[in-house]
Amino acid sequence: MRTSMTTAPNAPAWLIAMPIAHRGFHDPSNGIFENTLSAAKEAIERGYAIECDIQETKDGEIVVFHDDDLDRLTSECGPVLLKNKEQLGSLRVGTSNDTIPCLSDFLDAIGGRVPLIVEIKSRFDGNTSLAERVCEAARHYSGPVALKSFDPDVVAAVRHHAPDIPRGVIGLADYSHGEWDGLSKDKKNQLANLLHFPQTQPDFLSWYVGDLRNSAPFLTRLLGHRPVLAWTVRTGEQREEAARYADQMIFEGFIP
Repeated sequence: MRTSMTTAPNAPAWLIAMPIAHRGFHDPSNGIFENTLSAAKEAIERGYAIECDIQETKDGEIVVFHDDDLDRLTSECGPVLLKNKEQLGSLRVGTSNDTIPCLSDFLDAIGGRVPLIVEIKSRFDGNTSLAERVCEAARHYSGPVALKSFDPDVVAAVRHHAPDIPRGVIGLADYSHGEWDGLSKDKKNQLANLLHFPQTQPDFLSWYVGDLRNSAPFLTRLLGHRPVLAWTVRTGEQREEAARYADQMIFEGFIP
């Protein structure tokens, strides 16, 4: 990956220094599942940075988990938001002995040994309280950490509450997929074309690997001097695309 570019003032070199393991280095065939302490440990041992997802619980705590619902990865079903921290902490992830970790335990397990990039999940409802709490945790963490989100309101909240912590926008060029049906046409256009840039002022982009040739990431690198992280790289072809049009990759399913 190209690392000689001029970066934004708050985009440190460690952000693009090493490949980033998507939700940690997970390998279900070997009993290591995404966003678990085991996946984090495996990434650290292999020398990769870590990307993880966080969301809030019924009692206002923060857990490391990607899906809105528990169905895919646990024996329970229903929204994460309807369970408290204790209930979630008792659930095993996949077929492993790992349980759903809270953010504080995840940070302690990493201990600053590799960079961490935290995706703040959002319901696009204007509620930025989770972002504020994550900023507080990040300020007290001694290791390299960056925060990112699809939601411009969340990224703007990070900018307000923790301006010194690197912040990024996650995006793609096409929001026609059903999971985005709750967003208006104007909002989709804003996200695809980074029209929120004055509000968010991101230090980096995390952009879908299939859309790297889109004008938004291209101009962000060329004129904005912001690094672009390509997600999620799973194939050799995607790796070549990321090497050409991005500054680092967020990968899974292979060993770089």
